[in-house]
Amino acid sequence: AFIKACRQHGIGQKFTRINRPQTNGKAERVIRTLMDMWHSKIHFKDCADRRIQLFRFINFYNTVKPHKSLNNATPYEILTAYFNQPICKQH
Repeated sequence: AFIKACRQHGIGQKFTRINRPQTNGKAERVIRTLMDMWHSKIHFKDCADRRIQLFRFINFYNTVKPHKSLNNATPYEILTAYFNQPICKQH
């Protein structure tokens, strides 16, 4: 029933790699962040509103919120800096 409901809503199932507990830890951390910073703070009108609010939160988290682990940059800033580097060094 769970797998069928997920498929009906376009949710794919993924498993962590065998003998890689750190992978599961990363997934758990993402879920905790979502619960702490987003889901527990907002009252949703319905499922459609929840989806809209989730997209807004993901955008905020990746483009506005500074991350301590990135020296107070956003993931977007880090990726932009990376992709703006020259492909080849000039001689």
